[in-house]
Amino acid sequence: MATTAASLPAATSSAVSSSSCRVFGNSRPLKTSWTGAKVLAVKPRTKCVAQAVAAEIKEAGANVDTSSDPLLLRAVRGEEVDRPPVWMMRQAGRYMKVYQDLCQKHPTFRERSENVDLAVEISLQPWRAFKPDGVILFSDILTPFTGMNIPFDILKTKGPIIHNPIRTAADVAKVRELVPAEAVPYVGQALTALREEVGNASTVLGFVGAPFTLASYIVEGGSSKHFTVIKRMAFETPEVLHSLLQKLAESVIIYVRYQADCGAQAVQIFDSWATHLSPVDFEVFSLPYIKQIVSAVKSTHPDLPLILYASGSGGLLERMASTGVDVVSVDWTVDMAEARQRIGTQLAVQGNMDPAALFGTKEFIERRIHDTVAKAGRHKHILNLGHGVLVGTPEENVAHFFETGKSVRY
Repeated sequence: MATTAASLPAATSSAVSSSSCRVFGNSRPLKTSWTGAKVLAVKPRTKCVAQAVAAEIKEAGANVDTSSDPLLLRAVRGEEVDRPPVWMMRQAGRYMKVYQDLCQKHPTFRERSENVDLAVEISLQPWRAFKPDGVILFSDILTPFTGMNIPFDILKTKGPIIHNPIRTAADVAKVRELVPAEAVPYVGQALTALREEVGNASTVLGFVGAPFTLASYIVEGGSSKHFTVIKRMAFETPEVLHSLLQKLAESVIIYVRYQADCGAQAVQIFDSWATHLSPVDFEVFSLPYIKQIVSAVKSTHPDLPLILYASGSGGLLERMASTGVDVVSVDWTVDMAEARQRIGTQLAVQGNMDPAALFGTKEFIERRIHDTVAKAGRHKHILNLGHGVLVGTPEENVAHFFETGKSVRY
C-alpha cells in the first residue's frame, strides 16, 4: 500500500503544516450522499490537514497491512493477482446518458469540474454503473492554472483557451507557484469524498499534466495541430521555454503531493503532446522535467504509484520507462507484446485496446480484451484503452468491456 498520507494514521499537529490535506487513516470509510444521478446536499467536510513529514510517513507505512489494498495497487506492485485490474481513461463523461443529463443543468466544464458535489457525482457515475478497478477524478490537466496566474477557460465548441498566452521571459516571470489548498481546494475535497465513498473497493486516481504538454497550451494559447509556436520558442529562445517548464515542474510536484495527501492512491501523468517532439527534443524539453517530478514525489511519497501516458508514444517507450514511473501506459498504435518486450517486466504496463474497438460486436470486444491480456502477460498489467473512451461509444459496450475484463482469469 502506498505509504503516502492518503493511507496513514492521522498525523499529530506537530508533524504537519496547515496548508495541505488531511491524512487518511485506516478506519472504516465514511459514507457520503453520492447515491444517485441527482446531486444531493452534503454536510461540510472536514478541511484537509497537512502532509505528514517524511520520517513519520515511513514509520507508519512500515506497519500497514497491504493485504486488503485495491486490486490495482497490488497488481502494480507485482503481487500475485487472479486477473488484471481494469478501468478506462475518460470513463466519466460524454458517452454516458446520466452525464449528458447533468450537463443540461450545468452546461460549463469548469462548473462541473470545480464544484465539489458535481465533480464527485460525475466521478462516481461510472463507478455505480460498471464498478471499475480505478475511479479517476473528474477534472482537467489545466485546472491548476487558476492558481498560477494563467487565466483560462474550456469552451464547448473550442476546447481550452488561454487568455494571455505566454511568449516572453517577462510573461514567464508572472507565473506563480501553485498553492493547491488555496487555489484548487475543490480538487482535494473531491478526492477525499471519493476515498470515503469507494474505500478499498477500487483505487482512487488523481492526474496531472506533464510540463511540456501544459506549456503547449500556455504558449500556443489553446489546442494546436502543429505546435509551431512552442516549437519556435524551443528552437529560437530555449531559455524562455526551459524557464517556463521548470516553473511548471515545481508546481506539478506540489500538485501531485496534494492529490496524494487528499486521497489519490495513484496519480497518472499525461504528456499528451510530447510525442509531437522528435526523440532528441523529447530528451531536452520533456524527459528531464518528468524525471524531476517523479524523483521529487518519490522522495516524499515513495510508494505512490505514478503512471505515465502519452498518445502516439510508440517511438518513446524506452524513454518513458526511464523516467522512474511505476507504470507506462501504452497507446493502441503499439502491439502490447512488443511494448512489454521493449519496456521489460520490472515496470507495469497499462492499456492498450483501440477505443474504437468498443464500437464492434460483443464478440469482437471479447477477442480484443483476451488478446491484449495475453500479450501483456499475467504480471503487472492494468487493462485499459489506449486512449480515452470516445464520444458516442455505446454504453452497453462499455459495460461489456468491464464485464469481460473482470471475468478474465490468469
